[in-house]
Amino acid sequence: MGPQQDVFAEDGARARQALVTEIARTGVLSDPAWRAAFEDVPRHLFVPYYFVAGTGGYERLWREDPDPARRERWLRGAYRDIPLATRVRDGQLISSSSQPSLMAEMLDALDVRDGQRVLEIGAGTGYNAALLCHRLGEERVTTVDLDPEITESARAHCAAAGYRPAVHTGDGARGCPERAPFDRIIATCTLPSVPPAWLRQCSRGALILAPLSTGLILLRVRDADHAEGRFLPGPAYFVALRGATPPAPRRRPSGLPRRAAQNDLFAFLLELTAGSLDPHEALSLWQRERRPRRERYGVTVSGGRQWAWLDDPEGPYVWPLGTLQPDWR
Repeated sequence: MGPQQDVFAEDGARARQALVTEIARTGVLSDPAWRAAFEDVPRHLFVPYYFVAGTGGYERLWREDPDPARRERWLRGAYRDIPLATRVRDGQLISSSSQPSLMAEMLDALDVRDGQRVLEIGAGTGYNAALLCHRLGEERVTTVDLDPEITESARAHCAAAGYRPAVHTGDGARGCPERAPFDRIIATCTLPSVPPAWLRQCSRGALILAPLSTGLILLRVRDADHAEGRFLPGPAYFVALRGATPPAPRRRPSGLPRRAAQNDLFAFLLELTAGSLDPHEALSLWQRERRPRRERYGVTVSGGRQWAWLDDPEGPYVWPLGTLQPDWR
């Protein structure tokens, strides 16, 4: 059974081509296979409604609006290079469709090869899973989410676009052992640390790409107990993974210089060291090392331990993820 009839197909195709051209100008989508996926998969089918933040709360835009002007606004918004809020509960954002250019960057960094199997953590709208299906084939794509309403919607959206990946409802921190092993794992939700179950479900040499702090960590898996890698250069902001235990909310510490407190790279370090390093210690490190960028940091997972580091996993600046005492070596 093919895709359902789409009355917005023609206008959507034009808007989609404009979006792809815009993303390509940033230097991503150089791989023809990924460019073809973004050109062919209609994003508007995955966001039949979404929410726009305003002064009075969230405004809902949807494809069935009786006002033609609002329907047009909905379609234009579906092809803007911005994240779209798709589920709001009690005033809190619980699910979204990520910014397309960031999705393209992540998929490019995932470095997939023909024949590989991919696990996605955080089904969202299903759009990212559909892009993976276009690139690899639907039988090689698995997506997991904790919320049954989200997985039901993702499955329906993918089917409307002509794709049927394996969509599972469950705790993303546990992975999907019945579909393992995986050659790639990609998460679209922020983590406090790397779930050990993921490594056990990976093939040797697999890659894991996941948001951590306000960056993207790319880990190479050596075996079921060991993985290591560095952060990508750019920032990344995602909804937190539900099912894992997040760190306690951290208030902006007082007594820090305003310029440091407002700096994105220092905020990244603060989040990465939360619960492990005093904020003023973090500030001293940051200043001493000349305000290091994200790609100088990395993460090592080994034998049940996880630690973040600056420049060298065996160097002087090392601290555990998710524990209370810094581990300076």
